[in-house]
Amino acid sequence: MGKYFGTDGIRGVSFEKLNSELAFRVGQGIVHTFKPNQVVIGMDTRESSPMLAYSIANGILSLGVDVLMAGVVSTPMVSHYSKIKNIIGVMITASHNPFMDNGIKVFNKGYKSNDPDELQIEEFIDHGEITYKEFGKLTLSNDIHDEYIKIYENMNLKPTSKKIGFDSANGANYIISREIFNHINPNSIQIGNLPNGKNINLNCGSTHMESLLALIKKEKLDIGLSFDGDGDRIMVADHNQTIYDGDLIIYMIATYLKKKNLLNKNTVVLTKMSNPGILKALSDQDISYTLTDVGDKYVFHELYTNDYTIGGESSGHVILTHLLHTGDGLLVGIYLLKILEELNTSLQDLVKGVELYPFKLTNIKGINKKVLELDSVKLKIKSIQERLGNHSLLLVRASGTEALIRVTISSKDESLVETLSEELVSYIQMEGKKI
Repeated sequence: MGKYFGTDGIRGVSFEKLNSELAFRVGQGIVHTFKPNQVVIGMDTRESSPMLAYSIANGILSLGVDVLMAGVVSTPMVSHYSKIKNIIGVMITASHNPFMDNGIKVFNKGYKSNDPDELQIEEFIDHGEITYKEFGKLTLSNDIHDEYIKIYENMNLKPTSKKIGFDSANGANYIISREIFNHINPNSIQIGNLPNGKNINLNCGSTHMESLLALIKKEKLDIGLSFDGDGDRIMVADHNQTIYDGDLIIYMIATYLKKKNLLNKNTVVLTKMSNPGILKALSDQDISYTLTDVGDKYVFHELYTNDYTIGGESSGHVILTHLLHTGDGLLVGIYLLKILEELNTSLQDLVKGVELYPFKLTNIKGINKKVLELDSVKLKIKSIQERLGNHSLLLVRASGTEALIRVTISSKDESLVETLSEELVSYIQMEGKKI
């Protein structure tokens, strides 16, 4: 990670770290780094997003480069358009973070900018000389929307009679999701569709499933889908109030793809955070899996290096490469509904045979992340792993976006999970005080 760019673009408190001056410099830095002819810019619904979008646009325009402003669109829409048009894309969003945060994601021909390019932009932010040329052309464009719609047109979607609700998190896909759902069920009920600049992800969306669960109960719905602030994640729930995370969604779709001979190399990509019960269920279906480090860029790399069809994270970031090159909560949700309709089945039936193991995630706050470099801590983690045994999960990692360490443990034996989790967390806290 660099000075400005983290694991997923530039993030920070808007109007403080992320102000108009920084954004202008990012715009000029993008031009100096990529030398583009055209850049597309999209944004989510935060009150700071227009300020950042137009400040970046001004930095780009002032060097004679044309800009397409897409307005409020999802991250996958910008990524898709950037790829098919072979241009640079910029998305203003802080994804599932609260409204006061914001971020800048840069796409090079559809793919997230790499470390060398980001370092070059950072170098310009800190040391580059601001210059001006004849202004480029600024266009408010609907082309981003039109190209994205074609993905769904190619899926030959059929109407569904299922009673559906969906939560757009007052975020980036609140407009496009309504349009797509109108094609398959105009009576579907949308919540999280009244953004006011401050309510993105606020008690709604994929990180706050209680809003969707309440809707399902009140309206007696068959299924509910919940997205995050920038539209690249999804969580699903059924009429029983059961929540299905990214791993379960991947399992459901992967077993369908296998039956249709669409699961390339009979392999799915998951992360080391995946529940061991999911891995066993995949093995029982004779589906292979590969595990990556946590982070969509690692999943993405594994998928495209090996030409696999499906992969993702338990957080709800799921990629279906035969439909789109990037994660898209709306697309995954619509594809899942298509499967349910085609098979005339339920979410419950699709996960029959999956036994999720007890799973405990502990966030250790206010600790020096360098504690994980200590030999004593490394030995302790190794010892805990051995005591957990096979078909278990142990992952200790420093957060890439927050000041904390995450300890995740999963095993079939719930008491063992509790005991070893407490033991390891206490040990790391104790060792951290010595630094």
